[in-house]
Amino acid sequence: MPRLTETDGLTEVQRDILGAVREFVEAEIIPVASELDHSDTYPDQIVAGLRQLGVFGLTIDEQYGGLGEPLLTYALVAEEIARGWMSISGIINTHFIVAYLISKHGTEEQKASFLPRMATGEVRAAFSMSEPGLGSDVAAIRTAARPDGDDYLISGQKMWLTNGASSNLVALLARTPQGAAKPHHNLTTFLIEKDSGFGETRPGLTIPGKIHKMGYKGVDTTELVLDECRVPADRVLGQQPGRGFYQMMDGVEVGRVNVAARACGVGERAFELAISYAQQRQTFGKPIAQHQAIEFKLAEMGTKVVAAHQMMVLAARRKDSGQQSDLEAGMAKYLAGEYSKEVVEDALRIHGGYGYSQEYEIERLYRDAPMLLIGEGTAEIQKMIIGRRLLDRFKTTAG
Repeated sequence: MPRLTETDGLTEVQRDILGAVREFVEAEIIPVASELDHSDTYPDQIVAGLRQLGVFGLTIDEQYGGLGEPLLTYALVAEEIARGWMSISGIINTHFIVAYLISKHGTEEQKASFLPRMATGEVRAAFSMSEPGLGSDVAAIRTAARPDGDDYLISGQKMWLTNGASSNLVALLARTPQGAAKPHHNLTTFLIEKDSGFGETRPGLTIPGKIHKMGYKGVDTTELVLDECRVPADRVLGQQPGRGFYQMMDGVEVGRVNVAARACGVGERAFELAISYAQQRQTFGKPIAQHQAIEFKLAEMGTKVVAAHQMMVLAARRKDSGQQSDLEAGMAKYLAGEYSKEVVEDALRIHGGYGYSQEYEIERLYRDAPMLLIGEGTAEIQKMIIGRRLLDRFKTTAG
């Protein structure tokens, strides 16, 4: 089937990478995605294949063993992978965010210690800000880290860690006694190494178990409990206590481009399934695609898929250029998430009763799509960010 969305201006290397990922998705992900989703099984074989493709090191600098590709390449790869199964793109997203944080904000020692092993997938990372009851109110974080000699002792509870069990490195935001007047100036990012698996994976650090979800299956989503977990002071990201809020928000910005890319992939797949089914299913003596009601739905769906893709590409390119891109990243995440949900729902409607059956792929997409409205900040948070940035940009003087 031809692709609805293509991206202009790519290098030959980018096209080769995307071609290899597309082949992998068609051969290794789509045929097994529904089975693994329904059994909620971690996709070890798929992850091993992605390691061989070099996806875990896609954006890591070549001097550390990565491919040194820009955010745009990564976003397009995430879109392709999410088209096959959104959960897989989640596995690589948190790893990518942490690699970005270390590359952008880490010390030379931290880069040399982690990035080469992250590039090969030997070290896989998780990203931890959320806590029970806090949601998007990052400045209200209660997990606390107090100095103890050359170390910190960290205690608290974290929620919604993608890769919480499978990872062996966590970038974690905690409150430190900086004494700043503003709460977000007292937050610090820690790089915490641990064993993979459940239970106590490091003295004072426990992964209790997997959180069971409506969709987004296969990937492990967990809590994290810290009880006087001792972390060396040299594992403060960039050796900059009190800078954690700014560092993590920088990471979330690229994460939002990734969520937008995932939404684009899910929407693309839903459109493909719908337009194929609509030409096969017949009612009243002709394919339902020839009924104007369905034809109009397909027109709306295709337009939304293309619009979301273009917004995502714009946001990625702006971030790659080094410009402030929180407005564009918020727009891309908001638009792509909303459009993906709408396209998936219309695809289910076109499938009729079969769309509600687990035998058809659209049922899985229907359960996955809501996560795109929540992950890396809810749609409402995106609208707050967008509104504030627009008011900043178009500020007028009363007179």
